Amino acid sequence: MATQTTAERARKPRRDERRVVSNIVRGSIGNLIEWYDWYAYTAFSVYFASVFFPSGDQTAQLLNTAAVFAVGFLMRPIGGWILGRYADRRGRRAALTLSVTLMAAGSLIVALTPSYGSIGVAAPVLLVAARLLQGLSVGGEYSTSATYMSEVASPGRRGYYSSFQYVTLIAGQLTALGLQIVLQQVLSSAQMESWGWRIAFVVGAAGAVVVLWLRRGMDESESFERAASEGEEEQSGPARGSLRLLLSYPRQCLVVVGLTMGGTLFFYTYTTYLQKFMVNTSGIAKPTAAWINFFALLVFVLLQPVMGLLSDRVGRRPLLIAFGVLGTVVVVPSLTLLSRTSDPVYAFLLMVVPLAVSSLYTSISAVVKAELFPTSIRALGVGLPYALTVAVFGGTAEYVALWFKNAGHENWYFYYVTACVLISLLVYIRMRETSEASPLDEGVSGSRG
Repeated sequence: MATQTTAERARKPRRDERRVVSNIVRGSIGNLIEWYDWYAYTAFSVYFASVFFPSGDQTAQLLNTAAVFAVGFLMRPIGGWILGRYADRRGRRAALTLSVTLMAAGSLIVALTPSYGSIGVAAPVLLVAARLLQGLSVGGEYSTSATYMSEVASPGRRGYYSSFQYVTLIAGQLTALGLQIVLQQVLSSAQMESWGWRIAFVVGAAGAVVVLWLRRGMDESESFERAASEGEEEQSGPARGSLRLLLSYPRQCLVVVGLTMGGTLFFYTYTTYLQKFMVNTSGIAKPTAAWINFFALLVFVLLQPVMGLLSDRVGRRPLLIAFGVLGTVVVVPSLTLLSRTSDPVYAFLLMVVPLAVSSLYTSISAVVKAELFPTSIRALGVGLPYALTVAVFGGTAEYVALWFKNAGHENWYFYYVTACVLISLLVYIRMRETSEASPLDEGVSGSRG
């Protein structure tokens, strides 16, 4: 009997670990589809820019699509607030299901909207409406996904498991790029610009239906269930998931803003904007630029779990400091050299090296934020200050870069990115190590202020 009990105890951790993996996979696939839909816009904008806006030069049309991209980011703080609050009150699973539904609706609108030549100004208006819906969705997806993965991950391996948020985030972009490459092989440029790009948004909407089914089978996180049943806050205190409760954690909110600013601008510069940079500045053909992006991002995605695992061994702060130092150094030379070459191999190297630097930040970005807040305010705490920062710096990255180019001072953007990374570096140096004595481990509300 004693032997049987020992065997049962030995099997339990394995069953628990399998359940952790199952939940991470279900959450990750949904995250992949969400970010595929988000990135399909920027991947295919080089083809549909002329469809939604009046005819003009390529830079002007791309500037218009970049402006709409930035407008979508303005909804991310609202999504982080509404869906973060919903996740802290109603559960992570319910919020994740709602977010993917909103994303699917946005994708369908983009796929079905007629051209500017057919319906005039209504075309860009509908495009903006779709991006607002998607911005609302992805604002809530990031915070809830980061919260959920951190809460269901095994203690001591949270850096590793949480890194899969960016694995699937980048995989979503890779999927969009992969589909773009396939369509480029089977369709002519005229067909791509006329209707081929719409296929990407139909695929995204269809994928969301599969995700809705998968997320119904996810477990709710034990942290949320414990908080909901026992109540972390006193009856007389602020309600769970409320702005009033969030404001009682000012230091944590400021840390999220500071650590995100440079990291998100760096990330969006070398992912979403760089393909346009290669086409519009370096003079690299669109199909070639798509291949360069695909392989560089493939290397980038493989680095995420490696860096996440490393953070479980050495801590989060050393990786963030390394990103700050290397990121400050690499931006100006890499973008300057890339602007002067059309060689695909050289361009690939000039993209993949900064992306390797970025992985020091992206792999642990989600878990660092989650480790700052208690369960009662974690989704909102992760989502709102992060989304506000991303809207200001990440969402405007393409627009600011193209504005500088249009003004004849493209290299000023390089120094702008460098300055923001340097400011974040100062935050990394001063912040505490989040993996030690985290509310995720303690299961308590943590210290405020």
